[in-house]
Amino acid sequence: MRALLFVLVILTGTAFAGEPNQADRGAIRQVIESQMSAFLQNDAAAAFNFAAPAIQAMFGTPENFIRMVETGYPPVFRPREVDFREIVLRDDLIVQKVLVVGPDGRPVMALYTMELQPDGTWRIAGCALVAVDERST
Repeated sequence: MRALLFVLVILTGTAFAGEPNQADRGAIRQVIESQMSAFLQNDAAAAFNFAAPAIQAMFGTPENFIRMVETGYPPVFRPREVDFREIVLRDDLIVQKVLVVGPDGRPVMALYTMELQPDGTWRIAGCALVAVDERST
């Protein structure tokens, strides 16, 4: 596998020890699904709300953020299909794997780095798109 796009990960939230429980897994999935839904509705403000504070600070406005996603992450911005896979720990980071078929019909693995906020909510701290072999999906 090779990385398709840059990885945008900035961590500022609460450290998370161990494996996420079922409630955390559900909340993580809900955040990602909600952001994807906001993208499909062109709701920049709602999509921006699901990004971690450092990502929000980096882009400054919902419009800047959604423009970056639209141009740099088309499979996430306009997915044809979405299939949630396992959550893994990578260097003490929670990463949700999501198989996404983009508008071009090609599958990619979206690796969402999740960040637990001090208020107990989950936010998206980054996303990397990795090419997948269609036979291995």
